[in-house]
Amino acid sequence: MAALLLRHAGRPCLQAHLGPRLCIRKWSLPMAMSICHRGTGIALSAGVSLFGLSALVLPGSFESHLELVKSLGLGPALIHTAKFALTFPLAYHTWNGVRHLMWDLGKGLKIPQLYQSGVVVLVLTVLSSVGLAAM
Repeated sequence: MAALLLRHAGRPCLQAHLGPRLCIRKWSLPMAMSICHRGTGIALSAGVSLFGLSALVLPGSFESHLELVKSLGLGPALIHTAKFALTFPLAYHTWNGVRHLMWDLGKGLKIPQLYQSGVVVLVLTVLSSVGLAAM
């Protein structure tokens, strides 16, 4: 550990009294996708919980709330953007979950395959989100 600290002694994060593990690793696609996978999981759980709780607490039915949104007269661009923003975390978490299931089967664990599957997940996420938002 001492050799590791000496090797990274000039880094600004060590001068700011941060742990050495925060500045040893460079950001990579698999690392960022792992963090985003956790974040989308938390966001989806919170969103579903809030939607269910609001359905129990708020007066009126779903149809009355849908009519309220229609009466606002929002433009189609804003509606499609909102639908894309709602479907993107779901599509990303789903496709990245399939990627994790493939890893559980022992497939795609080599470094080049991690990056390839990451790009495939991102492309499928965008295509799925655009398709779902267009419905």
